[in-house]
Amino acid sequence: MGLTFDVGAAITAFVLIFPAELPDKTFIATLVMATRLRPLPVWLGVSAAFVVQCAIAVAAGGLLSLLPHRLVAALSAALFAGGAFILIKGGLEARAEALAEEQEEAEETESLLRQRTGRNLSFGRTVATSFGVIFVAEWGDLSQLLTAALAARTGKPLAVGVGSWLALAAVAGLGVLIGRWLVARVPIHRVRLISGAALAVLALLAVTEAVRG
Repeated sequence: MGLTFDVGAAITAFVLIFPAELPDKTFIATLVMATRLRPLPVWLGVSAAFVVQCAIAVAAGGLLSLLPHRLVAALSAALFAGGAFILIKGGLEARAEALAEEQEEAEETESLLRQRTGRNLSFGRTVATSFGVIFVAEWGDLSQLLTAALAARTGKPLAVGVGSWLALAAVAGLGVLIGRWLVARVPIHRVRLISGAALAVLALLAVTEAVRG
């Protein structure tokens, strides 16, 4: 493990986290906030929350990497397999069910915003509100678990943290700018299936590594 920046590890983190997060509840929450509040401070608040969450995830991954190599591989396999199951299960759901899930998340975010805010929030309060909504929503989120697993497996926490944050910030940016257009036109269930398949492959590789020691 080290703090040197590994571009390959950063790219790997980005490629895995970006599609995994695209259909996630965080994307929908960001979209809803951007329609009710000013987009730029929403994105800044959301991105700041991701900085903290990624830092926590890579710190956890760094601690995991101190364990015996075989155990690290086994734990990584479990996290990757869990992520694959969640994404593939979501991808196989009927389209109507997927839309219902997105609508439910949107309604929850709307309710939370009504409790905390009005439409005329200052720039700073909009940033703080967006930070708070996403910070709470991301605890134990799939992207956080995957970031921890990647940090443990690669031993490159800095690169993994940066790659994961860039992916999350990019997804938030899409939610702010073209969220509704994207949801209407991109087959999110296919994104989930592709992401789940990629994680399943990583899980198999990690299992093989654990068995071989």
